Amino acid sequence: MDLEFGRGLRSPQRDSWKTTLLLAYQSLGVVYGDLSISPLYVYKSTFAEDIQHSETNEEIFGVLSFVFWTLTLIPLIKYVSIVLRADDNGEGGTFALYSLICRHANVSLLPNRQIADEELSTYKLECPPEITDKSRIKVCLEKHRNLRVALLIMVMIGTCMVIGDGVLTPAISVFSAVSGLEFSLSKDHREYAVIPITCVILAFLFALQHYGTHRVGFLFAPIVLAWLFCMSAVGLYNIIQWNPQIYQALNPSYMFKFLKKTRKYGWMSLGGILLCMTGSEAMFADLGHFSYSAIQLAFTCLVYPALILAYMGQAAYLSKHHDFYSSSQVGFYIAVPDKIRWPVLVLAILASVVGSQAIISGTFSIINQSQSLSCFPRVKVVHTSEKIHGQIYIPEINWLLMILCIAVTVGFRDTKHMGNASGLAVITVMLVTTFLTSLVIVLCWHRPPLLALAFLLFFGSIEALYFSASLIKFREGAWLPILLALILMAVMLIWHYTTIKKYEFDLQNKVTLEWLLALGDKLGMVRVPGIGLVYTDLTSGVPANFSRFVTNLPAFHQVLVFVCVKSVPVPYVFPAERYLIGRVGPPGHRSYRCIVRYGYRDVHQDVDSFETELVETLATFIKLDAPYRCSEASEQELEAERERRLTVIASNPLRNRASYDLQDSIQHSAASTVEMRACAAATEGNSPGRAAAASSAATKQVRFFIDSHVSSPEADKHVAEELEALAAAREAGTAFILGHSHVQCKPGSSVLKRLAVGVGYNFLRRNCRGPDVALRVPPASLLEVGMVYVL
Repeated sequence: MDLEFGRGLRSPQRDSWKTTLLLAYQSLGVVYGDLSISPLYVYKSTFAEDIQHSETNEEIFGVLSFVFWTLTLIPLIKYVSIVLRADDNGEGGTFALYSLICRHANVSLLPNRQIADEELSTYKLECPPEITDKSRIKVCLEKHRNLRVALLIMVMIGTCMVIGDGVLTPAISVFSAVSGLEFSLSKDHREYAVIPITCVILAFLFALQHYGTHRVGFLFAPIVLAWLFCMSAVGLYNIIQWNPQIYQALNPSYMFKFLKKTRKYGWMSLGGILLCMTGSEAMFADLGHFSYSAIQLAFTCLVYPALILAYMGQAAYLSKHHDFYSSSQVGFYIAVPDKIRWPVLVLAILASVVGSQAIISGTFSIINQSQSLSCFPRVKVVHTSEKIHGQIYIPEINWLLMILCIAVTVGFRDTKHMGNASGLAVITVMLVTTFLTSLVIVLCWHRPPLLALAFLLFFGSIEALYFSASLIKFREGAWLPILLALILMAVMLIWHYTTIKKYEFDLQNKVTLEWLLALGDKLGMVRVPGIGLVYTDLTSGVPANFSRFVTNLPAFHQVLVFVCVKSVPVPYVFPAERYLIGRVGPPGHRSYRCIVRYGYRDVHQDVDSFETELVETLATFIKLDAPYRCSEASEQELEAERERRLTVIASNPLRNRASYDLQDSIQHSAASTVEMRACAAATEGNSPGRAAAASSAATKQVRFFIDSHVSSPEADKHVAEELEALAAAREAGTAFILGHSHVQCKPGSSVLKRLAVGVGYNFLRRNCRGPDVALRVPPASLLEVGMVYVL
């Protein structure tokens, strides 16, 4: 499976039919595991208590009709035909839609946005902004902050429900698969066998997450493919054997007959029917791992027909069998012939594990994306595969999910309550996707607002009907996803709000460049050997934590770099465009600014590779900056120019030379305060004179090859001195200077603010990972500066 970094950045050229077929086959194990096991529990949840399976068969025919049209309208038409086209550079999911909207309208609440970010290759717009008329919706969103906050809250709700689904889906999937043992055990032994076996399988599943799925991932697609063929074969057998006329129940008139007969209870049973589209969101969320054509082919040609045959087969069997001692027996296994029940049981358990694995991986992914947008507390992210991009493991989230899954299984003990809880989480995510897609239609695709309104009303009304049926089951299990969502929403809102306020505090308390330059003249202030990396969220100015550092310890490093690690509203940033380098002060001060940009799906580097690439990019910047030393402008003009000029430097410039031409990065913008420039004239004709870095992991020695073919002998001398100083500083070692913050509220703040910021945020900060863990800073090289934020 091609899940490497380049997969997310593949060219827009169409894949060959062989590649499409291969990707369609591989998508079965990743995308369709959850959706394919839904026949295990749909009928069982629907007929749990609300309605009874009668001799007239009006109930079973009506349910089959609802299932068929729901699968046709939502997964097939809405997702496959429309939503999958709203991709963000090939990526899908809630954050992809939000990222698209943020790029086409100024609705992002992230404060450190730069004009330079709009020059990224992945920061593409559907239409150039100069030829696009502003719609009323765009103007309204940009004008009113409350609407932008409401949009972010809606995205957070969708995120919380996806995390809640990560708790509920493994529980109901594995429990429904294991419940097939009921037919081989007595009534007294069922409860003592099904629940413990389910808990053991769940514990085993979560315990394996640490090792990653790449070692057994090649088995996922064959398991799901075998399960789809098994369902289809059993369904086709039941249709032929019991009721060949079952296709007549696909007539939508049976839905109205069903609701007319069952009335309120039929409406309430829709909460079980909606489970047939569980996993549809995965088609969109996992779009970046495959392609639109592959996912479309797999669903329309294999998954959709197999699901329809499975549901029709169960309905055909049930239409001729009515003597059940309990409505809970109206499920999948009752329609499986006795001779093959055990092989089907084993295959169902394997398929449920694959489907659960997909939602667990998706939960890790969406939490990592939330963290990159400052909407979730810092957690440790472990990359389980060096080759496959995006396979991550979050230890604390993994064990929390395991505890909650087992608690749900032991607490609910039946499919009815689990289905009610899972259904509400699923349909809420779909409603959020429908609303965000309608905004994409207007803001990004520039279609008429009436078209977006028609999309919203048609699909939104269907999903609102199912949502109301799920919400009415609040006391019967639906309270759980609401409770989980409220807790997660509180955590995300508190963390995001306080992070924004901390940034505003840093912005107001940053010190001037003159103050930094004057430090060298102060009595007792010394420059010590080495490189000092001062981490800050600011993209300009000198952060207050550095002023506090030198005030208490009157010394700082010979080479000083202010590092800002920021997220931009794109899924990926090319390595060649990751670094923005500039000077802070004159060249002799040896102070630089480095802005490191990541997309919301990017993998953050380990500290060794980051340190090496940083030195390489600094060396390249020094060479590119040489022509400005020879400028005839005044020193004050040069310093002002350096402050507002940031240059895109390719990481690993020598190794990435073929993929990134520095001459192509020359971008001039007279109106912007950030100017992206690359002085190709100083480098293109002088390939031996390009700055290069060769590092050794043991000694961290750096050697630069310097050529005399630069603009002047004087400039050559200064460049050589600056590169030698950089090499000497690297050999002396690197220190990472981070702020250790404590937040308190201003006197007179409201009780809610004191609880949220003073109590809630500080509790989260003390109990989550520190910034040194998130940035992978080695403890031996860490310097923490205490900071008190008064918000």
